[in-house]
Amino acid sequence: MTSFYTSLNGLKNSQTDLGTIAHNIANAETTGFKKSSVEFADLVANGSAANPRMSQGLGATVAGVNQNFGLGAIEQTGRNLDIAIDGDGFFATRNPESGQVLFTRNGNFQMDGAGALTDFKGKALQVFEIDAAGNVLNPGATIDAVIPLTNGAGADLASVSIEGNGLIYGSYTDGTSEPIARVALASFAAPTGLRSVGSTNWEATGFSGTPAFEVPANGRNGQLLSGMLEKSNVDLAEEMVGLITAQRNFQANAKAIDTATQFSQTIINLRT
Repeated sequence: MTSFYTSLNGLKNSQTDLGTIAHNIANAETTGFKKSSVEFADLVANGSAANPRMSQGLGATVAGVNQNFGLGAIEQTGRNLDIAIDGDGFFATRNPESGQVLFTRNGNFQMDGAGALTDFKGKALQVFEIDAAGNVLNPGATIDAVIPLTNGAGADLASVSIEGNGLIYGSYTDGTSEPIARVALASFAAPTGLRSVGSTNWEATGFSGTPAFEVPANGRNGQLLSGMLEKSNVDLAEEMVGLITAQRNFQANAKAIDTATQFSQTIINLRT
């Protein structure tokens, strides 16, 4: 009877694998999405007094679902407030209502009527405060990104640009350009420990460690590419091969249950 539960574990694991692959394929065109893969581990019934040459396996279990933070393809959009990270690091956004800070690779930002730079859900992009020369004033603290709609001379804002080193410039109708802030990128000791919360956002956990904020192109952080977005890192050809493999594993475990059923039926039908 053990074979029933061993194969049942295999069916459940194949179902988890299929679900993970389907999720990857469904997000193949999602900006900033990172694919996942399932890791399995074997189950063995054994004891200290058991003969190691007689140990019997009990199937497999899901050891973990690992996230792959490899760089996705970079797509040029030509939009000033679209920015991609060419390397490691995450954008940080803050919910103005709860104060919760989330992390993302999706650099699709926009400016609201008050000049705040936000993501599509209204969370504020986190930046460093700078002086007139563009130097960071408080390296350990971030603030919400807000672009002044008029400069000191009363001229209206004409456009916003973001440099590769994270400097945000505001250009005004009087022909002047001023540094406003500098984009803050977060890095983690173990990014695979981040918890996915949907909408290509992650939150820090005890497994990931606390975020370390730095300017772009410094330390482990990559530089910014303005007018571009990072696409999903899902490889459809690879996922299709994985899908076929997972399907075959599911069918094999189902066949094992069918065979075990036939054995049981034969035993039940024995006549003495």
